[in-house]
Amino acid sequence: MSINEAALRAHLATFIDPHLDIDIVSSGALRSLAIAGGNVALELRLGYPALRYSELMQAQLHAHIMDFSGVEHAQVEVRWAVQAHKVQGDLSPLPNIKNIIAIASGKGGVGKSTTAVNLALALHAEGAAVGILDADIYGPSQVMMLGVAGRAESTDGGYSLQPKRNHGVEMMSMGLMAGEDTPMVLRGPMVTKAMMEMLTQTNWSKLDYLIIDLPPGTGDIQLTLSQRVPVSGAVIVTTPQNIALLDAQRALKMFEKVNVPVLGIVENMATHICSHCGHEDAIFGAGGGAKMSENYQVPLLGQLPLDRSIREQADGGAPTVVAAPDSELAQRYRMIARRAAARLSQQARNKNISFPKIVIHE
Repeated sequence: MSINEAALRAHLATFIDPHLDIDIVSSGALRSLAIAGGNVALELRLGYPALRYSELMQAQLHAHIMDFSGVEHAQVEVRWAVQAHKVQGDLSPLPNIKNIIAIASGKGGVGKSTTAVNLALALHAEGAAVGILDADIYGPSQVMMLGVAGRAESTDGGYSLQPKRNHGVEMMSMGLMAGEDTPMVLRGPMVTKAMMEMLTQTNWSKLDYLIIDLPPGTGDIQLTLSQRVPVSGAVIVTTPQNIALLDAQRALKMFEKVNVPVLGIVENMATHICSHCGHEDAIFGAGGGAKMSENYQVPLLGQLPLDRSIREQADGGAPTVVAAPDSELAQRYRMIARRAAARLSQQARNKNISFPKIVIHE
Protein backbone atom coordinates (compact mmCIF):
# COMPACT_ATOMS: atom_id res chain seq x y z
CA MET A 1 0.00 0.00 0.00
CA SER A 2 1.42 3.36 -1.04
CA ILE A 3 1.69 6.15 1.48
CA ASN A 4 -0.32 9.27 0.77
CA GLU A 5 1.98 12.27 1.27
CA ALA A 6 -0.79 14.68 2.19
CA ALA A 7 -2.09 12.28 4.83
CA LEU A 8 1.41 11.77 6.22
CA ARG A 9 1.96 15.53 6.42
CA ALA A 10 -1.32 15.84 8.28
CA HIS A 11 -0.08 13.16 10.68
CA LEU A 12 3.19 15.06 11.17
CA ALA A 13 1.16 18.17 11.92
CA THR A 14 0.02 16.47 15.13
CA PHE A 15 3.61 16.28 16.43
CA ILE A 16 4.02 19.28 18.74
CA ASP A 17 7.34 20.98 19.42
CA PRO A 18 7.20 21.44 23.22
CA HIS A 19 9.38 24.56 23.04
CA LEU A 20 6.97 26.37 20.73
CA ASP A 21 3.68 24.66 21.60
CA ILE A 22 2.94 24.38 17.88
CA ASP A 23 3.42 21.52 15.44
CA ILE A 24 6.56 20.96 13.37
CA VAL A 25 4.77 21.74 10.10
CA SER A 26 3.33 25.08 11.19
CA SER A 27 6.66 26.10 12.75
CA GLY A 28 8.47 25.63 9.44
CA ALA A 29 10.86 23.08 10.94
CA LEU A 30 9.97 20.35 8.42
CA ARG A 31 12.52 20.85 5.66
CA SER A 32 12.20 17.70 3.57
CA LEU A 33 9.98 14.65 3.28
CA ALA A 34 10.62 11.78 0.87
CA ILE A 35 8.49 8.66 0.39
CA ALA A 36 9.49 5.51 -1.49
CA GLY A 37 7.10 2.62 -1.02
CA GLY A 38 6.96 1.97 2.72
CA ASN A 39 10.14 3.98 3.38
CA VAL A 40 10.03 7.53 4.69
CA ALA A 41 12.96 9.95 5.01
CA LEU A 42 12.46 13.20 6.88
CA GLU A 43 14.64 16.13 7.88
CA LEU A 44 13.72 18.55 10.63
CA ARG A 45 15.69 21.75 11.13
CA LEU A 46 15.12 23.62 14.36
CA GLY A 47 15.90 27.32 14.65
CA TYR A 48 17.24 27.02 18.18
CA PRO A 49 20.17 25.15 19.77
CA ALA A 50 19.20 21.60 20.71
CA LEU A 51 22.41 19.61 20.98
CA ARG A 52 21.22 17.62 23.98
CA TYR A 53 17.56 17.56 23.05
CA SER A 54 17.74 16.67 19.35
CA GLU A 55 18.43 12.97 19.97
CA LEU A 56 15.33 12.63 22.16
CA MET A 57 13.21 14.55 19.66
CA GLN A 58 14.53 12.37 16.84
CA ALA A 59 13.51 9.21 18.69
CA GLN A 60 10.06 10.60 19.51
CA LEU A 61 9.48 11.72 15.93
CA HIS A 62 10.63 8.35 14.61
CA ALA A 63 8.08 6.58 16.82
CA HIS A 64 5.40 9.05 15.70
CA ILE A 65 6.05 8.29 12.02
CA MET A 66 6.13 4.54 12.57
CA ASP A 67 2.59 4.80 13.97
CA PHE A 68 1.37 5.90 10.55
CA SER A 69 -0.25 3.12 8.54
CA GLY A 70 1.95 1.78 5.74
CA VAL A 71 5.28 3.02 7.04
CA GLU A 72 7.78 0.16 7.20
CA HIS A 73 11.00 2.09 7.71
CA ALA A 74 11.69 5.69 8.73
CA GLN A 75 14.88 7.72 8.57
CA VAL A 76 14.68 10.84 10.70
CA GLU A 77 17.27 13.60 11.02
CA VAL A 78 16.89 16.49 13.45
CA ARG A 79 19.29 19.35 12.87
CA TRP A 80 19.43 22.89 14.20
CA ALA A 81 20.89 26.22 13.14
CA VAL A 82 20.75 29.64 14.80
CA GLN A 83 19.97 32.58 12.52
CA ALA A 84 20.21 36.31 13.16
CA HIS A 85 16.84 37.93 13.81
CA LYS A 86 15.45 41.40 13.34
CA VAL A 87 16.16 44.11 15.87
CA GLN A 88 14.25 47.25 16.79
CA GLY A 89 14.02 50.34 14.61
CA ASP A 90 16.75 51.05 12.09
CA LEU A 91 19.55 49.57 14.19
CA SER A 92 22.03 47.17 12.63
CA PRO A 93 23.42 44.02 14.27
CA LEU A 94 26.79 44.24 15.98
CA PRO A 95 29.75 42.52 14.30
CA ASN A 96 30.09 38.84 15.25
CA ILE A 97 26.83 38.81 17.27
CA LYS A 98 23.77 37.21 15.69
CA ASN A 99 21.29 37.90 18.49
CA ILE A 100 21.21 39.97 21.67
CA ILE A 101 18.78 38.85 24.36
CA ALA A 102 18.12 41.18 27.28
CA ILE A 103 17.30 39.63 30.66
CA ALA A 104 15.28 42.15 32.66
CA SER A 105 13.29 42.55 35.84
CA GLY A 106 11.19 45.35 37.24
CA LYS A 107 12.83 45.19 40.66
CA GLY A 108 15.89 43.81 42.35
CA GLY A 109 16.09 40.64 44.41
CA VAL A 110 14.13 38.38 42.05
CA GLY A 111 17.14 36.30 40.97
CA LYS A 112 17.55 37.91 37.56
CA SER A 113 21.36 37.63 37.39
CA THR A 114 21.33 34.02 38.57
CA THR A 115 18.72 33.24 35.94
CA ALA A 116 20.68 35.10 33.25
CA VAL A 117 23.93 33.23 33.85
CA ASN A 118 22.21 29.85 33.99
CA LEU A 119 20.33 30.57 30.76
CA ALA A 120 23.61 31.58 29.08
CA LEU A 121 25.24 28.36 30.26
CA ALA A 122 22.19 26.35 29.19
CA LEU A 123 22.34 27.76 25.65
CA HIS A 124 26.03 26.88 25.54
CA ALA A 125 25.26 23.36 26.78
CA GLU A 126 22.84 23.02 23.86
CA GLY A 127 25.63 23.87 21.42
CA ALA A 128 25.39 27.63 20.90
CA ALA A 129 28.23 30.14 21.05
CA VAL A 130 27.28 32.44 23.92
CA GLY A 131 28.54 35.55 25.68
CA ILE A 132 27.15 37.48 28.64
CA LEU A 133 27.43 41.21 29.29
CA ASP A 134 26.94 42.28 32.88
CA ALA A 135 25.21 45.63 32.38
CA ASP A 136 24.55 46.18 36.08
CA ILE A 137 27.23 48.84 36.48
CA TYR A 138 26.57 49.59 40.14
CA GLY A 139 26.20 46.00 41.28
CA PRO A 140 28.05 43.64 38.91
CA SER A 141 27.74 40.00 39.93
CA GLN A 142 28.69 37.88 36.92
CA VAL A 143 32.40 37.90 37.79
CA MET A 144 31.66 35.92 40.94
CA MET A 145 28.95 33.77 39.40
CA LEU A 146 31.13 32.68 36.49
CA GLY A 147 34.17 32.22 38.70
CA VAL A 148 36.53 34.43 36.70
CA ALA A 149 39.53 36.27 38.14
CA GLY A 150 41.72 39.22 37.23
CA ARG A 151 41.11 42.42 35.32
CA ALA A 152 39.96 42.98 31.76
CA GLU A 153 42.95 43.08 29.42
CA SER A 154 43.61 44.85 26.13
CA THR A 155 45.93 43.79 23.32
CA ASP A 156 45.90 47.10 21.44
CA GLY A 157 46.75 49.71 24.02
CA GLY A 158 43.29 50.10 25.50
CA TYR A 159 41.17 50.55 22.37
CA SER A 160 39.47 47.20 22.88
CA LEU A 161 38.98 44.66 25.64
CA GLN A 162 39.38 40.90 25.74
CA PRO A 163 36.40 39.11 27.30
CA LYS A 164 36.98 36.62 30.07
CA ARG A 165 35.86 33.05 29.45
CA ASN A 166 34.80 30.31 31.83
CA HIS A 167 32.54 27.28 31.51
CA GLY A 168 32.57 27.91 27.74
CA VAL A 169 30.90 31.34 27.97
CA GLU A 170 32.51 34.72 27.26
CA MET A 171 31.89 37.53 29.73
CA MET A 172 32.49 41.25 30.21
CA SER A 173 31.59 43.16 33.37
CA MET A 174 32.40 46.35 35.22
CA GLY A 175 33.58 43.94 37.90
CA LEU A 176 36.60 43.30 35.66
CA MET A 177 37.50 46.99 35.65
CA ALA A 178 37.68 47.57 39.40
CA GLY A 179 38.14 45.63 42.62
CA GLU A 180 35.33 43.77 44.33
CA ASP A 181 34.96 46.41 47.03
CA THR A 182 35.35 49.44 44.74
CA PRO A 183 32.08 51.40 44.49
CA MET A 184 30.95 52.63 41.06
CA VAL A 185 30.30 56.32 41.78
CA LEU A 186 28.97 57.40 38.38
CA ARG A 187 26.22 59.68 37.16
CA GLY A 188 23.66 58.55 34.57
CA PRO A 189 25.51 59.58 31.37
CA MET A 190 28.72 57.90 32.57
CA VAL A 191 26.83 54.72 33.43
CA THR A 192 25.37 54.41 29.94
CA LYS A 193 28.75 55.30 28.39
CA ALA A 194 30.40 52.52 30.40
CA MET A 195 27.78 50.01 29.28
CA MET A 196 28.13 50.95 25.60
CA GLU A 197 31.91 50.78 25.77
CA MET A 198 31.82 47.31 27.28
CA LEU A 199 29.37 46.19 24.62
CA THR A 200 31.04 47.68 21.55
CA GLN A 201 34.73 47.63 22.51
CA THR A 202 34.88 44.02 23.67
CA ASN A 203 36.41 41.61 21.18
CA TRP A 204 33.55 39.13 21.25
CA SER A 205 34.02 35.94 19.31
CA LYS A 206 31.38 34.94 16.76
CA LEU A 207 28.35 34.53 19.01
CA ASP A 208 24.94 33.06 18.38
CA TYR A 209 23.63 34.85 21.47
CA LEU A 210 24.86 37.66 23.68
CA ILE A 211 22.92 37.70 26.94
CA ILE A 212 22.70 41.14 28.56
CA ASP A 213 22.08 40.99 32.30
CA LEU A 214 20.31 44.31 32.87
CA PRO A 215 20.08 46.15 36.18
CA PRO A 216 16.59 46.14 37.71
CA GLY A 217 14.09 48.81 36.76
CA THR A 218 13.49 50.95 33.69
CA GLY A 219 16.17 53.62 34.01
CA ASP A 220 19.12 55.00 32.01
CA ILE A 221 20.63 51.64 31.04
CA GLN A 222 17.31 50.28 29.81
CA LEU A 223 16.58 53.46 27.85
CA THR A 224 20.00 53.37 26.18
CA LEU A 225 19.56 49.69 25.42
CA SER A 226 16.23 50.27 23.70
CA GLN A 227 17.52 53.23 21.65
CA ARG A 228 21.08 52.26 20.73
CA VAL A 229 21.57 48.51 21.18
CA PRO A 230 20.23 46.08 18.52
CA VAL A 231 18.18 43.73 20.69
CA SER A 232 16.49 40.67 19.18
CA GLY A 233 14.34 39.82 22.21
CA ALA A 234 13.87 40.13 25.96
CA VAL A 235 13.10 37.78 28.83
CA ILE A 236 11.36 39.09 31.96
CA VAL A 237 12.24 37.52 35.32
CA THR A 238 9.81 37.89 38.22
CA THR A 239 8.70 36.24 41.43
CA PRO A 240 5.04 35.36 42.09
CA GLN A 241 4.44 38.10 44.64
CA ASN A 242 2.23 40.99 43.57
CA ILE A 243 4.79 43.78 44.03
CA ALA A 244 7.34 41.97 41.84
CA LEU A 245 4.71 41.27 39.20
CA LEU A 246 3.68 44.93 39.15
CA ASP A 247 7.25 46.02 38.43
CA ALA A 248 7.77 43.19 35.93
CA GLN A 249 4.75 44.42 34.00
CA ARG A 250 6.37 47.84 33.69
CA ALA A 251 9.51 46.25 32.25
CA LEU A 252 7.41 44.24 29.80
CA LYS A 253 5.50 47.32 28.63
CA MET A 254 8.77 49.20 28.17
CA PHE A 255 10.02 46.60 25.68
CA GLU A 256 6.69 46.61 23.91
CA LYS A 257 6.88 50.39 23.43
CA VAL A 258 10.32 50.16 21.76
CA ASN A 259 9.30 47.19 19.58
CA VAL A 260 11.55 44.63 21.23
CA PRO A 261 9.69 41.29 21.33
CA VAL A 262 9.30 39.80 24.79
CA LEU A 263 10.15 36.13 24.37
CA GLY A 264 8.57 35.15 27.64
CA ILE A 265 8.42 35.29 31.41
CA VAL A 266 10.45 33.28 33.90
CA GLU A 267 8.82 32.88 37.29
CA ASN A 268 11.66 32.52 39.77
CA MET A 269 11.25 31.44 43.40
CA ALA A 270 7.89 29.99 42.42
CA THR A 271 8.07 27.62 45.37
CA HIS A 272 10.41 27.01 48.30
CA ILE A 273 11.87 23.53 48.71
CA CYS A 274 12.83 22.71 52.29
CA SER A 275 16.44 21.49 52.42
CA HIS A 276 15.59 19.16 55.34
CA CYS A 277 12.34 17.45 54.40
CA GLY A 278 11.87 18.38 50.75
CA HIS A 279 8.46 19.96 51.34
CA GLU A 280 7.51 22.42 48.62
CA ASP A 281 5.60 25.57 49.55
CA ALA A 282 4.54 28.62 47.49
CA ILE A 283 5.72 31.13 50.08
CA PHE A 284 5.60 34.10 47.66
CA GLY A 285 2.17 33.22 46.30
CA ALA A 286 1.08 31.06 43.39
CA GLY A 287 0.02 31.58 39.80
CA GLY A 288 1.38 35.10 39.39
CA GLY A 289 3.57 34.31 36.39
CA ALA A 290 0.80 32.36 34.66
CA LYS A 291 -1.66 35.23 35.22
CA MET A 292 0.80 37.78 33.83
CA SER A 293 1.42 35.50 30.85
CA GLU A 294 -2.30 35.29 30.16
CA ASN A 295 -2.94 39.01 30.63
CA TYR A 296 -0.18 40.09 28.24
CA GLN A 297 -0.26 37.14 25.83
CA VAL A 298 3.39 36.39 26.54
CA PRO A 299 4.57 32.80 27.11
CA LEU A 300 5.48 31.56 30.57
CA LEU A 301 8.84 30.01 29.73
CA GLY A 302 9.13 28.13 32.99
CA GLN A 303 9.18 28.21 36.77
CA LEU A 304 12.11 27.81 39.13
CA PRO A 305 12.06 27.07 42.86
CA LEU A 306 13.75 28.93 45.69
CA ASP A 307 16.45 26.33 46.27
CA ARG A 308 19.58 26.68 48.40
CA SER A 309 21.75 24.84 45.90
CA ILE A 310 21.07 27.45 43.18
CA ARG A 311 22.43 30.19 45.43
CA GLU A 312 25.38 28.15 46.71
CA GLN A 313 26.47 27.06 43.23
CA ALA A 314 26.28 30.59 41.80
CA ASP A 315 28.18 32.01 44.78
CA GLY A 316 30.85 29.34 44.22
CA GLY A 317 31.47 30.35 40.60
CA ALA A 318 29.86 27.27 39.06
CA PRO A 319 26.13 27.89 38.49
CA THR A 320 23.65 25.03 38.54
CA VAL A 321 23.79 24.19 34.83
CA VAL A 322 27.51 23.36 35.09
CA ALA A 323 27.69 22.33 38.75
CA ALA A 324 24.89 19.77 38.51
CA PRO A 325 24.20 19.29 34.78
CA ASP A 326 22.07 16.17 35.27
CA SER A 327 19.94 17.63 38.05
CA GLU A 328 16.26 18.43 37.71
CA LEU A 329 17.07 22.12 38.22
CA ALA A 330 19.59 22.15 35.36
CA GLN A 331 17.00 20.48 33.15
CA ARG A 332 14.55 23.28 33.96
CA TYR A 333 17.10 25.93 32.99
CA ARG A 334 17.88 24.14 29.72
CA MET A 335 14.17 23.83 28.92
CA ILE A 336 13.63 27.55 29.59
CA ALA A 337 16.66 28.47 27.47
CA ARG A 338 15.46 26.31 24.57
CA ARG A 339 11.96 27.78 24.82
CA ALA A 340 13.30 31.35 24.76
CA ALA A 341 15.56 30.60 21.78
CA ALA A 342 12.72 28.77 20.02
CA ARG A 343 10.41 31.76 20.44
CA LEU A 344 13.12 33.97 18.99
CA SER A 345 13.50 31.60 16.03
CA GLN A 346 9.93 32.44 15.00
CA GLN A 347 10.76 36.14 14.66
CA ALA A 348 11.68 37.59 11.28
CA ARG A 349 15.26 37.03 10.23
CA ASN A 350 17.74 39.88 9.93
CA LYS A 351 18.99 39.63 6.37
CA ASN A 352 21.59 42.34 6.93
CA ILE A 353 23.70 39.82 8.80
CA SER A 354 22.48 36.60 7.26
CA PHE A 355 23.44 37.30 3.65
CA PRO A 356 26.51 38.97 2.14
CA LYS A 357 26.24 41.84 -0.30
CA ILE A 358 27.02 40.65 -3.82
CA VAL A 359 28.53 43.08 -6.32
CA ILE A 360 28.94 42.09 -9.98
CA HIS A 361 31.63 43.85 -12.02
CA GLU A 362 31.43 43.67 -15.79
